[in-house]
Amino acid sequence: MSCTRRIVSFRVLGMTTPAHIAMFSIAAHGHVNPSLEVIRELVARGHRVTYAIPPAFADKVAETGAEPRLWNSTLPGPDADPEAWGSTLLDNVEPFLADAIQALPQLIEAYEGDEPDLVLHDITSYPARVLAHRWGVPAVSLSPNLVAWDGYEEEVAAPMWEEPKKTERGQAYYARFHAWLEENGITRHPDAFVGRPARSLVLIPKVLQPHADRVDGTVHTFVGACQGDRTAEGDWQRPADAEKVVLVSLGSSFTKQPGFYRECVKAFADLPGWHLVLQIGRHVDPAELGDVPDNVEVRSWVPQLAILKQADLFVTHAGAGGSQEGLTTATPMIAVPQAVDQFGNADMLQAIGVARRLDTEEATAEALRAAALALVADPEVARKLKEIQAETAEEGGTRRAADLIEAELPARRA
Repeated sequence: MSCTRRIVSFRVLGMTTPAHIAMFSIAAHGHVNPSLEVIRELVARGHRVTYAIPPAFADKVAETGAEPRLWNSTLPGPDADPEAWGSTLLDNVEPFLADAIQALPQLIEAYEGDEPDLVLHDITSYPARVLAHRWGVPAVSLSPNLVAWDGYEEEVAAPMWEEPKKTERGQAYYARFHAWLEENGITRHPDAFVGRPARSLVLIPKVLQPHADRVDGTVHTFVGACQGDRTAEGDWQRPADAEKVVLVSLGSSFTKQPGFYRECVKAFADLPGWHLVLQIGRHVDPAELGDVPDNVEVRSWVPQLAILKQADLFVTHAGAGGSQEGLTTATPMIAVPQAVDQFGNADMLQAIGVARRLDTEEATAEALRAAALALVADPEVARKLKEIQAETAEEGGTRRAADLIEAELPARRA
């Protein structure tokens, strides 16, 4: 794209002004982090970017150069106990609708008199889509994980919702969702409103998408990992005597697994030449792990990408962010899924030949060790990872995402 097209602007009262792009997300690492480099790039290109986010992520957003627009959320915070999210489908979805309904008036007020030219939004941000409709501006979804393919509703959603829709609680949920949309002039069914955006950029490598050949390419564009400079997160140095390094991380939400961490210590602590970096999150006391030898680092948080660039193995919950970081660093993975899309991601990683899936109850020290030794010794796994690493680099990442977002401005506003 030429330099002259990189700054998309509009003529207002005879003067040229930069485009105002507004991003909307929730206070969750897995939903905010994938968008940050795209936002940073848009700011660098001269656009005025606001980012509607709860206060817990205000500083992280401000570091991109975007202006945080703060609103208060009723969802469990980023460091909440995983049990706060409940255990059933309705437990999981009801809080997002309730939060959206109470957030909308806050966001209307926050943007009054400063409506954007384009709305960007995470898949969980229902108010963003309502606001774009009210303002009459285009909206682009930035999806941090898989998207619906042709047939998804029949194959996945219908069986998943069959029983909840029969309950009084499930019917009340849909009635409330319908009423809220209709109050805001939207006649779409809630399922289509949530899962079928008009335009979507998918911030994962296409190789992680189930049934990628059945995804509508006129709506969804896979741009792959949008990773940038992570030096602000800190650095990590591989010990000089470490022949193999393994990172264990279950992400930021579903980390309350002391039994699993003890199995990891047993699996790797006495493997000659191996060094284990064990991220345990905020809900596990290191004392729960018992005696830990010198070749095991126990941390509540780690600079994950910095470690993966030097690691030989990644034991991951197979969240979308971690999965793509494993792919972009060409690191073999043991996938131990904990919730939501992680089970599908784990299956995809195993199917493409770069990981082994072990469910939590199967992840004994013996199983972890056997999988680890097999993965790091397999030249076909290494070859496949290098191949995928090259393929994902060609998807374009941050720059392509920004190009496609800019293309929506003149196309929709001309």
